[in-house]
Amino acid sequence: MSSQVVLYDLPSQQGTSWSLNPWKTRMILNYKGIDYKTEWVEYPDLAPKFKSVGLPPNDKNAPGYFSDYSSPAIRYADGSYGMDSWPIAQELEKRYPSQSLHLDDPIVVHVRDHISKLVGPLFLHVIPKVPFLLPKPSADYFYETRAKMFGAPVQEAAKGAKEEDWEKAKEPAKEVGDLLRKNGGPFFLGETVSYADFIFVSLLQFLKRVDDSVFQRYLALDPTFPKIFEASKQWLQKED
Repeated sequence: MSSQVVLYDLPSQQGTSWSLNPWKTRMILNYKGIDYKTEWVEYPDLAPKFKSVGLPPNDKNAPGYFSDYSSPAIRYADGSYGMDSWPIAQELEKRYPSQSLHLDDPIVVHVRDHISKLVGPLFLHVIPKVPFLLPKPSADYFYETRAKMFGAPVQEAAKGAKEEDWEKAKEPAKEVGDLLRKNGGPFFLGETVSYADFIFVSLLQFLKRVDDSVFQRYLALDPTFPKIFEASKQWLQKED
């Protein structure tokens, strides 16, 4: 008998999902109506946990590579494992083709690769606030690893956030808005849902969890953003 699918996610202090990449996988599971449960894994426990079940490290050449072991990871119903939101999306589409993600549409890869341009200008407005969401083991890990990335303590780096960063955010945001307008919305393919929507909405949900004022200001960058977020809320409801 098949076992239940398990999603390995990073917990917030409230025991709910917050992180951008796990939300991409969670939205697929919710959209396709796949029965699953969440197993929470703290940041410092990701590598030992996933090594213990035999998961190989992430491919350093994969799009968006950040670390060898990361969330999301998943245990499929047959007991096999996968890691990283992009290959997980491919595998879930193969195993559960109903409610297609339209992964073959060029818009999906385009939006996937555009996310870094959306986040980049606002990086210092968002990332230093993440540890306030986290349980202590993950928060301590986050402070230590991101201090190495920034070359300074996280809260010191946060002082580099400037008002003009929002001006820089406008152009990449407008590009997404134009793509959403192209087929009439609310989704990138018009009335048809695709994985491109989940990638972008996961970013919006991440901003909402980290700082609602940043989220509200980001939504206001383009009139299409509140529409796609509202149309996708049904796949954000299961967050634990």
